[in-house]
Amino acid sequence: MNKKRIFLGFVLMGMLLNPMMSSKAQSESEVSESFIDKISVKLYGDAVSSYVWRGFRQTGFSIQPSLTAHLGGFSLGAWGSTDFNASKDSGFKEVDFFASYTVDNFTIAATDYWWDGEGAFHYFSTPEDGYSGHMLEGSLSYTFPEKFPLTASWNTFFLGEGNKKADGDNSFSTYVELSYPFSVKEVDLHLAVGFTPWASVVYGTDGFDFTQIRLGASKEIKITDSFGIPISGNIIANPFTEDIYFVFGLRIQ
Repeated sequence: MNKKRIFLGFVLMGMLLNPMMSSKAQSESEVSESFIDKISVKLYGDAVSSYVWRGFRQTGFSIQPSLTAHLGGFSLGAWGSTDFNASKDSGFKEVDFFASYTVDNFTIAATDYWWDGEGAFHYFSTPEDGYSGHMLEGSLSYTFPEKFPLTASWNTFFLGEGNKKADGDNSFSTYVELSYPFSVKEVDLHLAVGFTPWASVVYGTDGFDFTQIRLGASKEIKITDSFGIPISGNIIANPFTEDIYFVFGLRIQ
């Protein structure tokens, strides 16, 4: 009789626990699905006639993929650029990873740049191994209200062998940019001005110098009612090097 009571007790306990465990599992599943639903992911690729960064030409015709995940104000992403001259042993290749957080109109970000190029084969190596491809930059930007949507950004490299002076001291190479968007009919335009506030190893400036004055234009070319290809054109002048570029690009997304 006692054994029967014990057996029946276990059966009843199992019957009571089963819906509780199912409810818990369902609740955890709902929380997991709810969390995933809050994440948005953006994937696109640009093809540009030349790669010009902050007023300095890096290489020629390039493919530049981008992947970013957003959750609330947080973003994690990767960006890369490879030119058409790249082979397995040589050519321009850049792979960057970044993290950012936006609150109100402020954005703070950190970016790991890797510029060693195709055929370097030492992405995970350290400066102690004799390599200096990684550069870490911190950024802070602020966008004014919609009535005057000017964006001001401050970007400083604070880690990386390629940022050091001849004496070994960190040069804290800094680039400051002011950009303003506007539109004319169906064309989105933006004007940007960038400069280095002091001497910089990364940019090669000796002090305060303008390195970029850029006028950009973009619009979407409709292919079908539901699909279009954004195209862009950027006229970029660098007063420091006395050079100028006109870069065409298109985006697949």
